[in-house]
Amino acid sequence: MPATARPADGAGKPAKQRDAFFDNAKYLAIVLVAMAHAWEPLTDHSRTAEALYMTVYTFHMPAFILISGYFSRSFDMRPDRLKRLVTGVAVPYVIFEVAYTFFKRWADDDPTQPISLLDPWYLTWFLIALFVWRLTTPLWKVVRWPVPLALAIAVLAVVSPDIGDDLDLQRVLQFMPFFVLGLFIKPEHFQLVRRREVRLLSVPIFACAVALAYWAAPKMTSVWFYRRDSAQELGVPWWVGVVMTLALFGCSVLLTACFFAWVPRRKMWFTVLGAGTLYGYLLHGFLAKGSRFWDWFDANPWLYKPAGEVVVTVIAAAVVTLLCTPPVQRMFRFAMEPKMDWAFRRDAAALARERGSAR
Repeated sequence: MPATARPADGAGKPAKQRDAFFDNAKYLAIVLVAMAHAWEPLTDHSRTAEALYMTVYTFHMPAFILISGYFSRSFDMRPDRLKRLVTGVAVPYVIFEVAYTFFKRWADDDPTQPISLLDPWYLTWFLIALFVWRLTTPLWKVVRWPVPLALAIAVLAVVSPDIGDDLDLQRVLQFMPFFVLGLFIKPEHFQLVRRREVRLLSVPIFACAVALAYWAAPKMTSVWFYRRDSAQELGVPWWVGVVMTLALFGCSVLLTACFFAWVPRRKMWFTVLGAGTLYGYLLHGFLAKGSRFWDWFDANPWLYKPAGEVVVTVIAAAVVTLLCTPPVQRMFRFAMEPKMDWAFRRDAAALARERGSAR
């Protein structure tokens, strides 16, 4: 995902060494994202799949967003950081919003699907949300109670049906508390959740979460976990939206901490893939949606059986792993991390450095 271990410093400063813990966390989280997307068609046929789906959806995006906030702590309005925000977030959003639109026109036989940069389709909502969140970073640094304020905004959003679909603003506002929380988390907080006792405690917590999700699966809709609708749009009283927002925030933070507790600290075989999670995230969406458009699941009823569910899970993990590899990164870097020096004025400080080095 866009959260990266690279500092937001000027181009003249050397990049900091990547932290294996965060690269491992991002890779494992993107695997969970792909697996959950693969489970979605199974949830109507399997209560177990629905329980696992709801459990993973509780924390996988909050974990990504929290890491994004953590690595946005140094963001300000400095020109080089704004440039990186445009080339690393805004431009990929435009490219993939257009690409997804043409893919849907072809794969779903829907030639009327419009190109709309104001209405993110499928996975692109995260990019526009990250763009907005990062721009607001200086504001969160000056308010007195940033996390409670962000949570209050999320609560107000869930009871405001008139927000509409532009820029997927409901998701932007409802997920924002996790980004703000990441802004103010310190390295010692990650050290705290990685203690042995926390790791052991996280096992029964996860088991209870799955059991609770298994009990709740027939009684509640998983749409709550998407955070894209208001309470009124979901057909419930406004106060239910308030309760669900606060309850989901607490559950998400708890399960995210449990997830981090089990992320390896040392360099693993998959650590290098953590730098390519944005690639895996955006590219696997074509296969995830294609499997629905082409009725792969209905054409293979055995996929709805336990053995089929395992096969689907393994395939999803393998595919997204492949999409995070360095060769795929090199192939699609033009879309994910374009240089675009031609589009920006040259920074005066950079010009001065160049002149100084030429003397």
